[in-house]
Amino acid sequence: MRQLFKNQRPTRQTLMVQGTTSDAGKSTLVAGLCRVLWRMDKSVVPFKPQNMALNSAVTQDGGEIGRAQAVQAQACGLAPHTDMNPVLLKPNSDTGAQVIIHGKAITNMEAAAYHDYKQVAMAAVLESHRRLEQHYDYVIVEGAGSPAEINLRANDIANMGFAEAVDCPVIIIADIDKGGVFAHLVGTLALLSESEQARVAGFVINRFRGDIGLLQPGLDWLEKRTQKPVLGVLPYLHGFHLEAEDAVSIEQDVKGSLRIVVPVLPHISNHTDFDPLRLHPDVELIYVAPDQTPPSADLVILPGSKSVRSDLAWLKKQGWDLYLLKHLRYGGKLVGICGGYQMLGKFIHDPKGIESESGTSQGLALLDVETELLDQKQLTQRTGRLFSDDVCITGYEIHCGETHGLSMQRPFLSLKATQGDSFQPEGATSEDGQIVGTYLHGLFDSSEFVTHFLKWAGLKTVQSVDYETRKFQDLDRLADSLEAHLDVPSLIAIMHAKQVSA
Repeated sequence: MRQLFKNQRPTRQTLMVQGTTSDAGKSTLVAGLCRVLWRMDKSVVPFKPQNMALNSAVTQDGGEIGRAQAVQAQACGLAPHTDMNPVLLKPNSDTGAQVIIHGKAITNMEAAAYHDYKQVAMAAVLESHRRLEQHYDYVIVEGAGSPAEINLRANDIANMGFAEAVDCPVIIIADIDKGGVFAHLVGTLALLSESEQARVAGFVINRFRGDIGLLQPGLDWLEKRTQKPVLGVLPYLHGFHLEAEDAVSIEQDVKGSLRIVVPVLPHISNHTDFDPLRLHPDVELIYVAPDQTPPSADLVILPGSKSVRSDLAWLKKQGWDLYLLKHLRYGGKLVGICGGYQMLGKFIHDPKGIESESGTSQGLALLDVETELLDQKQLTQRTGRLFSDDVCITGYEIHCGETHGLSMQRPFLSLKATQGDSFQPEGATSEDGQIVGTYLHGLFDSSEFVTHFLKWAGLKTVQSVDYETRKFQDLDRLADSLEAHLDVPSLIAIMHAKQVSA
């Protein structure tokens, strides 16, 4: 694996990918471009100035960044680093978010206050970009949302505000599968300033399925109308998997004999934990959206939460407390991860108002533990094994609470201490063995653990699936598609061109 920083001459070759909308394909295109350049033996690194997401990853330098940038780092053969995503916003209400700068949470802010804070955040963004630019041949940058969001243009650090500050070229991607692709591209370009329009080097159309010949007249019209080239039309990749930046897809893929149910909490975090289970041929994983009736299940998993007391209240209001009691009465298994683990206990105390108003919430009381939320967030990569078996595990902790109680006398995991070679018990198990709680995210990435886990959940035989191999196979499949359908030489030439500002 290549080191994060290498001794080499600064090259200042940056390309930014912006989109007409959220979910247009920015994260995917950046990951694919990173993989293409890495396969060409180029020194390449991903970058996102500002990310708003509840899916995050813990870096080797003990920080927190958006999950998408961690995936893009893998595409480059790199370990995730906080410079890849210097500003991360984690929403904890409809109008507020936790602000994370260079991997560390600094405060909670309402949207209006953060709008004024952007000038400070921009300094952190430019500092990180400058460090990456000095040590890599190419920096591939992902924008956020759309550059044409007029109400957010002032003090912008996520799209054209950043591109103007570093004077880099921009390509704009649009999703044709949603419809209206030509209106999206022409309208987005029209809403940019003259200098911003000048730095748009071309368009990419994403997720096309059909006869390209029928699309060609539209491409010709678009190029004539905008005087910008279409650099590629990327096909819809069936069965393609890339960890989502934030949104939870509740579409069901009915398969497998073991049914796992996961509630979609209002502030669900790190739901990518469950991607390996969703892709497993022996599993039918069902996300239950608000106001949906949860079906019968072999296993229920309570996921992480950015606002655990609020989500716990929502869970009870939706009737999940009664559902879980019935589920356990009929012999079902139950797992809580991070915030879900805290919900399984008797009480959650927030005396300092870390997540919202100070106070105490009564938990589900399914484990004899209680949690106090603290202002110091735990951000640690961990290794270890199951406490009851010699099954190796890896994962990461990312939480603001400390949990204590009698159920922890029956720990779930044995984790290597952060310093030294000793091992520490982690998590809790109910007396009957039906309920497990743990703070560790990323457990299901290990095929050995998944096999053991699914047998515990009720399967007699389990197919072995290597999720890590699948991730890299899909990254290479994406790179293959880009090499076949994207004008990569023109993109490289764009990056090597002189400054684009007037």
